[in-house]
Amino acid sequence: MKVSVITLGCDKNTVDSERVLAELAGFGLEPARSPGDAELIVVNTCGFIDAAKRESIDAIVEAGRLKTSGKCRILAAVGCMVERHKGELAEALPEVDFFLGTSEMDTLAQELTARGAIEGGYTAHPGVRLYAGDVPHVRYLKVSEGCDHGCAFCAIPLMRGKHRSFTRAEVIREAQMLELQGAREVNLVAQDLAHYGRDVRDGVQLPDLLEGLLAETSIPWFRLLYIYSAGLTPRLLELMAREPRIVPYLDMPIQHGSDAVLARMRRPERARTIRDTVRRVRDAVPGVAIRTTCILGFPGETPDDVAQLADLLEETKFERVGAFTYSEQEGTRAAALDDDVPMVEKRERLERITSLQRAITAERYEGQIGRTMRAIMDRRGEARTLWQADDIDGITRVTGEAPAGAIVDVRIDDVVDDYDFAATLERVVMAPPPPARAGRVLPMLGGVVQGSFGR
Repeated sequence: MKVSVITLGCDKNTVDSERVLAELAGFGLEPARSPGDAELIVVNTCGFIDAAKRESIDAIVEAGRLKTSGKCRILAAVGCMVERHKGELAEALPEVDFFLGTSEMDTLAQELTARGAIEGGYTAHPGVRLYAGDVPHVRYLKVSEGCDHGCAFCAIPLMRGKHRSFTRAEVIREAQMLELQGAREVNLVAQDLAHYGRDVRDGVQLPDLLEGLLAETSIPWFRLLYIYSAGLTPRLLELMAREPRIVPYLDMPIQHGSDAVLARMRRPERARTIRDTVRRVRDAVPGVAIRTTCILGFPGETPDDVAQLADLLEETKFERVGAFTYSEQEGTRAAALDDDVPMVEKRERLERITSLQRAITAERYEGQIGRTMRAIMDRRGEARTLWQADDIDGITRVTGEAPAGAIVDVRIDDVVDDYDFAATLERVVMAPPPPARAGRVLPMLGGVVQGSFGR
């Protein structure tokens, strides 16, 4: 039987899908090259915001059509949206054979066994993850699950539960497996990386985990994605500044720049805290790039609140900002508030902030013209600098030949299309990794489709 796993949503879902694919391969299932070739399709859903839910439903419906026009015999929907809306989805989507929420995904093999889709013993090695795509040197490593923060707008704790850290040994072992599979850049992901270890209370925290990863792997780049400002301790910043293998890049969500809105959002920071943290990070880590996110149109937001956010962005000059409009999420504290900002106004405010940040990013990027930056080649003629995280921060268009997976130095020649660099290759710093050795890890196969159909 051939299987296709369709992944919607965040990088943490990507990790979950890779693990699902590896588990099924351990039972003898073969990853399909496309959903149309698969007899089993697993849709890993996202339930973060309304747009993500719609995309997940569209993917399920499209997969359902393959039960008549393709080879699909079994269709499963799993993940975050299912965790919250299983009953409604089961009623609305009878073409789905079974639903598993995030808390039930470890029963996938049991469900398939009951349907006669798999049989026999499990043969995969612990910790193995299968990768799909054309950039196998870029991987994601989840260090914890769930979230203890009480942000009013966020349903993630309702979908993924309370925060719980994976052990240091588990994380390092998985990183070693990714390295054997050819990883050159490993992105550490969690709802808040800074909370790593706090639930275990054995003294091991994020800097300890990073030191272990540095000591017990030779992966050249570790990138930190999604860390609250309170976790940016002097020890962590000193480690980032000292260790060139920790990319000088931080994804630090602020969500807003108005104290009144931040208070209603139940966010732990205030505007002054954000300003002070950004200043401290830039002083401690030379050349650091800081990315953030913000929400426009939260209940009660006024034009003055938006002006305060704009002032904060102009002062802090984040390298990148991801912005989106507020949408009410059932079961959250914010759902009890009157959603009193009209959608037209939300979109106008979003455009204002997006336009402002586009100019700020251009200024920050143009300041790099003429400089040499370290980058990793993703494919022919295309790389990403230390400032550019995979899939979210643009690319660097490189003149000069270097193989995918190589770490290189490039001279920045220009900024193009707002968020991309044009550059000239100066030298290859590190050659790409050799192919994964047969017998030590499972082969890297296709089967995980990122995003919606046709992407």
